[in-house]
Amino acid sequence: MLSGSLPMRTADFQFDLPQHLIAQFPTVERNESRLLILHRRENQLEHGRFPDFSRFLQPGDVLVLNNSRVIPARLRGINAKTSGKFEILLIEDNAPDDWWAMIRPGRSARIGTEIILQKRRQGSQTRAVVRERSPEGYVRLQFSDDIKDRLEEFGEMPLPPYIQRESEIPEDKERYQTVFAKPPGSVAAPTAGLHFTEKMLAEIRGLGVKICFVTLHVGPGTFLPVKTGNLSDHKMHEERFELGEETVRAISEAKATGNRCVAVGTTTVRALESVAAQNAGKVNVHAGKTNIFIHPPFRFHVVDALLTNFHLPCSTLLMLVSAFAAPGGVRGREMILSAYAEAIRERYRFFSYGDAMLIL
Repeated sequence: MLSGSLPMRTADFQFDLPQHLIAQFPTVERNESRLLILHRRENQLEHGRFPDFSRFLQPGDVLVLNNSRVIPARLRGINAKTSGKFEILLIEDNAPDDWWAMIRPGRSARIGTEIILQKRRQGSQTRAVVRERSPEGYVRLQFSDDIKDRLEEFGEMPLPPYIQRESEIPEDKERYQTVFAKPPGSVAAPTAGLHFTEKMLAEIRGLGVKICFVTLHVGPGTFLPVKTGNLSDHKMHEERFELGEETVRAISEAKATGNRCVAVGTTTVRALESVAAQNAGKVNVHAGKTNIFIHPPFRFHVVDALLTNFHLPCSTLLMLVSAFAAPGGVRGREMILSAYAEAIRERYRFFSYGDAMLIL
């Protein structure tokens, strides 16, 4: 907190978004999205298309993306006694058959409740029993077998609640996943990476840009609303992440030669800056969890430019990009909200399947 300044309030990050601008479907092609460019030093905006992103990269830059794979984490089941319906979102595994989850309706999921999972295609049944409830309202489920190996059979892609259609479409399985996704574990997509095609990544490499990856498994803390009045009172849900040797070496070399680290997505920023915060501003090989909450004012040590999507009002993601727009101060909130107002006037598409924003 800046000396003498008042705590920032959650309500300071509110804005009005017309419902019709919330993207319900992906674009026909991944890289057909629009791109709003914010030159933060001059506080100037530029309109473009996503393929324009490449022209803002320079030889020697490092482009860092989150390669976590989204798992089909949404399950549907019925109460074995009452036949009441449940919707389950897996969050984190304690063992192959033991998971923490969010469940609706929560009041019906008492300890000892047995749930029969509904199959997406033919196969044997599997069941889960509620074993524990957390103070945050999550439930611990004991499955009758290794549910992770059966998610393709029972699970659906965990599309966020603002995508308000009856069910997933065939395209969701591919399009709510980046083309470079590898280690499974996310319950929401690192959406800034959804715009890239293999061809575009190859073209970026051809520019002399090094492409590297972090793995941060996106959990519910990324999209859950901030319920506290002041930002300083909000606690983030922990998320698992890894930062490997190749990425550490590439970033360190780029920094040493005066080149930039360009992060794709807020999850990538959180992974990199979490490590830097524990290591005197530098990155090193790391595997663990982070609950870092980045909001104005914040000093960034690693990331020099950020590609991101447009985020929900009063969300931790909006707070992060506001911090990045004006590091070390609070002016970034006004810059971002002004940019969002321009995006709304120009009918940009918002949220997971929406358009992109580049902050330079």
